[in-house]
Amino acid sequence: MVNTPNDTEPTDTASDSVQRLLTVMARLRDPVTGCSWDLAQDFASIAPYTIEEAYEVADAIERTAYADLREELGDLLLQVVFHARIAEEAGLFTFTDVANSISDKMVARHPHIFGNAGGTMGETRWEKLKAAERQQKGEASAMDGVATTLPAALRAQKLQKRAARDGFDWPDTAGPAAKVIEEMEELKTADAGHKVEEAGDLMFAAVNLVRAHGIAAEDALRAANRKFERRYRSMETLANNTDASFANLTLDEKESLWQAVKRGEKS
Repeated sequence: MVNTPNDTEPTDTASDSVQRLLTVMARLRDPVTGCSWDLAQDFASIAPYTIEEAYEVADAIERTAYADLREELGDLLLQVVFHARIAEEAGLFTFTDVANSISDKMVARHPHIFGNAGGTMGETRWEKLKAAERQQKGEASAMDGVATTLPAALRAQKLQKRAARDGFDWPDTAGPAAKVIEEMEELKTADAGHKVEEAGDLMFAAVNLVRAHGIAAEDALRAANRKFERRYRSMETLANNTDASFANLTLDEKESLWQAVKRGEKS
């Protein structure tokens, strides 16, 4: 590939900007003049970075840090371009194929916008279209196509929703609530060889209970993590204000600080 002097210079239009990024990646992967690190990568080695960048996009959104969001979206786009470049070098597909593929999918999934179907896109209609796509791919089971690399709580909820669409679900929250209690007892009495299994069953049941309440388990747990972190930092601050080392306090003293932080949040 021959590059003109301006191939990596800033551009004004979207198409030119995408082409510039593709050119930058091609030069990084040039077998003679490219970057040794970029040349050493393959799909598997950069997959963790792809996942990390997606989480950093979500983090910027959560913080409403829109300058950071612009940067993180660029980092995520680079991952797409990186994968596409490796695929092109292997003769598998190109970035253009990737872009056309997702455009085709969105058009097919929105017949009320791009076709003559009319109406609106509700969840039932969306899921029927996705189910048809899975059938075309030869996926026979309702469990097919749920990525194994998803965060565990998110994957559990997706698996449960797939089962629920086939009618394998409790009619209300009483069933999953009882199941959580059952799994707690089984974890309590399990021998060492089955503790991990029973712990997993308990967490799976908890996700199911949360789902029955119409709550996304991953969102709920993320919120709980934020709350715990915020309260813990506040306890450390209270301890420091009294010239005490938080780590050296007794458990009762730490509990008192915890309750003080909770009272402060409610006041």
